[in-house]
Amino acid sequence: MRIGIVCPYSFDAPGGVQFHIRDLAEELMERGHSVDVLAPADESTPVPDYVTSAGKAVPVRFNGSVARLTFGPRANAKVRRWLDAGQFDVLHLHEPMTPSLSMLALWAATCPVVCTFHTSLVRSRALQFANPLARSSLEKIDARIAVSEDARRTLIDHLGGDAVVIPNGVYVEKFADAKPAARWQGTPERPTVAFLGRLDEPRKGLPVLTGAVPTILARYPGARILVAGRGDAGHQQALADLGENASAVEFLGGLSDEDKRSMLASVDLYVAPQTGGESFGIVLVEAMSAGAGVVASDLGAFRRVLDDGAAGGLFATGDSEALATSVLDALDHPEQTEERRAGATQFVQQFDWSSVTDRIVAVYETVLATSEAGRDVGSRRTLLSRLTQRARIKDDA
Repeated sequence: MRIGIVCPYSFDAPGGVQFHIRDLAEELMERGHSVDVLAPADESTPVPDYVTSAGKAVPVRFNGSVARLTFGPRANAKVRRWLDAGQFDVLHLHEPMTPSLSMLALWAATCPVVCTFHTSLVRSRALQFANPLARSSLEKIDARIAVSEDARRTLIDHLGGDAVVIPNGVYVEKFADAKPAARWQGTPERPTVAFLGRLDEPRKGLPVLTGAVPTILARYPGARILVAGRGDAGHQQALADLGENASAVEFLGGLSDEDKRSMLASVDLYVAPQTGGESFGIVLVEAMSAGAGVVASDLGAFRRVLDDGAAGGLFATGDSEALATSVLDALDHPEQTEERRAGATQFVQQFDWSSVTDRIVAVYETVLATSEAGRDVGSRRTLLSRLTQRARIKDDA
């Protein structure tokens, strides 16, 4: 197939959606498909050969973070030229309700359209604003994918309709084969506990972790807290919050993919203290794939990724003392943590890109088959019902 994928967020500062699109594109190409990706990116930003830059993006605060988007007449013209040149069999748009390239591509699309929704929000002003802009184009969507039940619920609540749930993907084997590094390994007396995320995004929960450090150190004075991620303002605030305990925390800055895998394979525990806005929990799957014990806030998305606590510990969201208690429980009972690790090793296989891509390709093929039979509203509704039923049967199995 000739597949066009549109990313609404800039490759200048890549995040979860960009990495998802990158990995999906490369997995599809590995299978022999022709893939072109359109994404915002500055001229100086290096991008893979299969990515076409739609120009510089504008930073916009969204969902507790900063999204870099591209919109307007110039971007619209680039989208239309890219579509005309691509002559795609299927167009795969990510976050089409975000005022960026995916929305523009949805307006201009003439080929079958698949859309993936990543966002999980209880209430979204952005979606409420975008709804009237995109409402007239929603019927052009042949199939909807949500990366989690939380993202699916956000879609239903804000736009109506339904979606088939296909999770984010991880190259499980790459993390499972990662080599531990001595500098990040701990001992029973000096365990290592890791955090990974933007330091200046409050929803990533670094203040929740720093609030737990004194309690952790009271039981394990030699514990080392490894904090990976960028954000100078968050770094400085964390140091101020830690006070005399700052020496126990090592700030690693941004890590390469290889170093991230190595760190997760080395540490005793990975902690995810996020406070909200998470639709999936990809880093939890990465940590479990690498063999790390996991402790996470009990957000709905995290609870599902951790098999309701069977694959990792859960604590009350936003509660530093509850986080400390869960960390200490995991460190005090290594046999229980090892049991969870063993269960996680099997549980994460469903998130491997081989499985995830199979399901996405099945959506493409079903959309194309339905398109050949006629792209009327009734056939699209039948398609969505069929995809959703198939996914639920697979999940039940």
